Amino acid sequence: MISSQETAMQMAELLLRIKAVKLSPGEPFTWASGIKSPIYCDNRVTLSYPEIRNFIRMNFSRIILTHFGGAEAISGVATGGIAQGALVAQELGLPFSYVRSGKKDHGLSNQIEGAVIPGQRIVVVEDLISTGGSSLGAVEALREAGCCVSGMVAIFTYNLPAAVRGFETAACQLFTLTDYDILIQKALETGYISDDDLSILKEFKEKLAGK
Repeated sequence: MISSQETAMQMAELLLRIKAVKLSPGEPFTWASGIKSPIYCDNRVTLSYPEIRNFIRMNFSRIILTHFGGAEAISGVATGGIAQGALVAQELGLPFSYVRSGKKDHGLSNQIEGAVIPGQRIVVVEDLISTGGSSLGAVEALREAGCCVSGMVAIFTYNLPAAVRGFETAACQLFTLTDYDILIQKALETGYISDDDLSILKEFKEKLAGK
């Protein structure tokens, strides 16, 4: 769920302002899941803008204090959630770790980098949720290590049914700063996209909703 309508509109406007949202209907982007998409939201670029970076940090921290008040540590999903997670951990004065997509094939073969303690209540930080597969993989890795994952915060979600089902099945509460529907509506209002673009983007979402 989005943290609040006001925050969602602000976050969408900020992403559009720095051109973090890319459109390419003719040559679709390929997500990690293999899905071909006419839109790509590059949240990593937010780190280059102190004002926006601070907006994300403060809102993530507010959500965690409000909804996950007993959090004892923060963990980021590699790679997009690492920097944002470290900023939040610093703001809250909590330990930080991050979770790789899989175990390293060298060194200590760690999947979780940093110190985590069995029973520790952890909130996971992510930059973007598409199908939810990699994000929930991090949750599973932390739980297998004996940690208690309180929930997850992310900058943006496409609100795909597969992700919604996945988080429900995993009993992992998700809060995001904005989502797909709000983003494309704000993009239309600001002239970032045309009515034709909006039709393409809505059709894309409807097609995925049937899967």
